[in-house]
Amino acid sequence: MKVAGFNGSPRKDGNTALMIEAVFEELRKEGVETELVHVARGPVRGCKGCLTCAKKLNRRCVVDDDIVNECIEKMIDADGIILGSPTYFTDVTAEMKALIDRAGMVSIVNGGILKHKVGGAVTAVRRGGAIHTFDTMNHFLHYMQMFLVGASYWNMAYGFKAGEVKEDGEGMANMKSLGENMAFLLRKLKG
Repeated sequence: MKVAGFNGSPRKDGNTALMIEAVFEELRKEGVETELVHVARGPVRGCKGCLTCAKKLNRRCVVDDDIVNECIEKMIDADGIILGSPTYFTDVTAEMKALIDRAGMVSIVNGGILKHKVGGAVTAVRRGGAIHTFDTMNHFLHYMQMFLVGASYWNMAYGFKAGEVKEDGEGMANMKSLGENMAFLLRKLKG
């Protein structure tokens, strides 16, 4: 079993990555392979609305000069997907939104290629707006017909400077719970 985590933060080693890694720690304890992908490692373009993906049906976006097609391939290959984004003005980063829009369109026009995967979302927040950010990612996972994994609270942790989320004991305990619950569901689905 494999879970791919997509970090939508421009800060490669920031709070969002730490949160995804905390989920991964629990998954690895259960023998689940993990891979962290930094979506914002370069410019990421939004959906052009051209519908070329619906004409070609090749599981790819026509925009081929950024990381999104690589992300789509990793999503297809994974059993589980974690989306992570810091809260930027009460929503996901532009990079995460571009990934959601383009991967979503490619999935839908290709017969729901992300259907029945296990999905979870996490968000880092300085103060407020995290619920909307969390909802944006969960709406995508739900629309893709994935099985959403919950935890002991909404999957958020508080912190601004890199590493500050580690000081949010309740938030990080929730990441542990999310990882445990995701491993449980993956095992049940693999039967």
